[in-house]
Amino acid sequence: MILRNITKAISETQKYYPILYLGGPRQSGKTTLLRDLYPHLPYANLEDPETRLLAEQDPRRFLNQFPEGAILDEAQRVPHLFSYLQVIVDENRSIKFILSGSQNFLLMEKITQSLAGRVGILNLLPLSFEEIEAAQIPSPNLETFAWRGGYPALYTPGIPQELFFGNYIQTYLERDVRSLKNIGDLSQFMRFLRLCAGRVGQPLNLSNLANDTGLSVNTIKAWMSVLEASYLIFYLSPYFENFNKRIIKSPKFYFFDSGLLCHLLGIASPEQLGTHHYLGNIIENAIIADLYKKRANAGKRPAFWFWQDQHNNEVDLLIEENGVVTAIEIKSSQTFNTRLMAGL
Repeated sequence: MILRNITKAISETQKYYPILYLGGPRQSGKTTLLRDLYPHLPYANLEDPETRLLAEQDPRRFLNQFPEGAILDEAQRVPHLFSYLQVIVDENRSIKFILSGSQNFLLMEKITQSLAGRVGILNLLPLSFEEIEAAQIPSPNLETFAWRGGYPALYTPGIPQELFFGNYIQTYLERDVRSLKNIGDLSQFMRFLRLCAGRVGQPLNLSNLANDTGLSVNTIKAWMSVLEASYLIFYLSPYFENFNKRIIKSPKFYFFDSGLLCHLLGIASPEQLGTHHYLGNIIENAIIADLYKKRANAGKRPAFWFWQDQHNNEVDLLIEENGVVTAIEIKSSQTFNTRLMAGL
């Protein structure tokens, strides 16, 4: 098993809360990690129809099976359990429940309603470059890492990348997309997903996406929320001294996993990536996502921005920590020249 850097943050958070929620995309390693950290706790997967049926129809009987707590996987499937969990942990703070889920909005809405002040919240994202190096897996160079991505299954022998991502997307469409939004035409959503891949690292233009897909702006906005809710993308807001402007100007968006991004763009190998016209965008995505993972693994909410002026001078990433803003410019070129620093 690959050692995950978030382990320390999980242990620290559990000291203060009777319930821990670990979110993250499907196949990021949540179940493997939690069962390894808490071997003494029973495990229940609420994706399983029989388990879910009991939890829905008789929640008291279901939870009474776990007098010392449990790991409840895909907890967003039975959100009314949270009210019962609140009563249990309020009566006995020594009972520990671990919740995991792969649909952020569905779970977080119920958590804030029922478990406020009783739950610590963390997110496990795909493997970071640091975690891969620490596992003594043959260390990839940057382009290979950007192409492969960080899903743990891709670092075990015998799983072709094309097969993994093909099945991953199909599972994602069938499970998450249809449960988050009642989308009838999945092929149209798949086209939308590929169009998003072609716009990674660019300011979000809802009208442009709507024109290219033949859908309304409101539909595009709703579908973007699906991608964010299922941990496929995250946003980078523009930096202004005036905080109100941050919510007015268009953000950029990136994929949490650059391997999935490469798959959606049809890039079949690191060699093809090296000559691809999206190389700069993909390397930028890989590095920003990796910096995001580093902070998420430490239990921090990343304070990331980008900067652009009216003349399109731009800095790729601003990181704000302890009142200090650090500017980072990302280039895919292997040959340095001072023109690359013009934005800085």
